Amino acid sequence: MLLVAPMKKLCLMVLASLTLVLPAKAMDNALRAGLMKLDPQTRLEQRCDAEVLDRISHDDHNYKADRVVAYAFATPQMSADAIKSSGAAFRSKGQWYRLKFKCQTGPDHMEVLQFRYKIGDEIPESDWAKYNLYD
Repeated sequence: MLLVAPMKKLCLMVLASLTLVLPAKAMDNALRAGLMKLDPQTRLEQRCDAEVLDRISHDDHNYKADRVVAYAFATPQMSADAIKSSGAAFRSKGQWYRLKFKCQTGPDHMEVLQFRYKIGDEIPESDWAKYNLYD
């Protein structure tokens, strides 16, 4: 049991890294392969996290999102195929920002069917430790 959390964390870090460095088609294939190795609940969370990073970075070129924490300020509401987080945070260019998002996937948690988000205020660096955010 003790090895599960570190291995899961390592897998998640690798998935996040792949989304940032690989070309679009290769990224899709690598992300898909990695996600399919995860249990369904973790796959849902990670698929939605990847969607957050992708959408923010592509929708507004002022941001280069590289990390998201769905539970920074509040526990996300989870259903079988969706996550609603009113207390999330994301990191861009070394700075953290508040975030709200809703993500709904298909039953296998691979295809995002609906996605909405709203970027909030910048989070002062003095608050990062309190919310387990780090650079």
